[in-house]
Amino acid sequence: MTSAPNLRLINVRQPNGDMVHLSIENGLISAITPAAQASSTPTHTQSIDAAGRLLFPGFVDAHAHIDKSLLGLPWYHNEVGPSLTDKIDNERRYRVEQGIDSYTQSSHVARRMINAGTTHVRTFVDIDTEIGLSGFDGVMRMRDEMRDELTVQVVAFPQSGMLARPGTVALMEAALRNGAHVVGGLDPSTIDRDPKGHLDTIFDMAARYNVDVDVHLHEPAELGALSVELIAERTAALGWQGRVVISHAFCLGGVDDSYTGKLIELLLKNDIAIMSHGPSGSRAAPPVKRLHQAGVRLCAGNDGIRDTWGPLNMPDMLLRAFLIAYRNNFRRDDELEIALHMCSYGGAHVIGAQNYGLAVGSPADLVIVNGQNHLEAMIERPPRWLVLKGGKIVQSAK
Repeated sequence: MTSAPNLRLINVRQPNGDMVHLSIENGLISAITPAAQASSTPTHTQSIDAAGRLLFPGFVDAHAHIDKSLLGLPWYHNEVGPSLTDKIDNERRYRVEQGIDSYTQSSHVARRMINAGTTHVRTFVDIDTEIGLSGFDGVMRMRDEMRDELTVQVVAFPQSGMLARPGTVALMEAALRNGAHVVGGLDPSTIDRDPKGHLDTIFDMAARYNVDVDVHLHEPAELGALSVELIAERTAALGWQGRVVISHAFCLGGVDDSYTGKLIELLLKNDIAIMSHGPSGSRAAPPVKRLHQAGVRLCAGNDGIRDTWGPLNMPDMLLRAFLIAYRNNFRRDDELEIALHMCSYGGAHVIGAQNYGLAVGSPADLVIVNGQNHLEAMIERPPRWLVLKGGKIVQSAK
């Protein structure tokens, strides 16, 4: 990362309500002092008066698909069938027909993310036998070019199936050799129709390349619950505790309370995290508050952003926190805090962002917005007044 000038933020309000001055040196938070405490600003340091605006740590999108977004392209007329397979097949076909360029599209989405205060993203990149590694190569190019503005973690993801499409495993391994950070999986029973083979292959790659695992799990009720059990078994066998995420995990909201309790015990025993994005519609969703109260690690993301699956998701983690709160019927302040935590500290912990937060020694990945307090900002979602990445201003509306 290129060096950023030393900076002092004056009169910023922390989440606990305290007004502070915050000093940044060499891209790190070097001091946090009460605003009432008089102190001089070194002449070599730029000073910005936030006038009581709210300070957040940079937002974390722990689950996105930025390689195939249609943001910035003409409106996509969506007439896709209702099934998951319909959506996957249509998307693969459309990307090839239209020549969707993953570098251009991921760059466009990344810029929108930065403007909205996102400083870290875990993005899944489609790898299949039709597009090969072109999507992966484009996102990796974007990642390298924008590394001073956004930390990008790439997941090698078999969106169209893995064992069902011979040659996909070899392509995923090529992506892992060339810098992919995580190996992804997808609905082992309903897509590949071989849950044992699918998960054994995923965890074998994780072990050989020493990477984390993140499995999309849309499978409902008892079928999805079986996949949770199988994932937990392999996590334990490999010693991969703390390195596995189950994304979506709709099944956690689709089985009876007793079974949900048993699955939560498995998640806790194996330190498996859950990603929920507050899904729309009538489908079951993970019981976020129950998971949080039990101590399960939680994160969130925007999922597919304005793509062939649907036009509703946008690259704004304050909006995502709002949608998670809405989907889970959160009303109390302590409940709303859960949604904010999923989009910041929770996501940072899951993707392994080092020293994340608002503390001395933490990277100065920061967002400043207008508002009465941090929960109101989640509801109002004001423009981001200032966004910093490693102490460097990357977005300014001031």
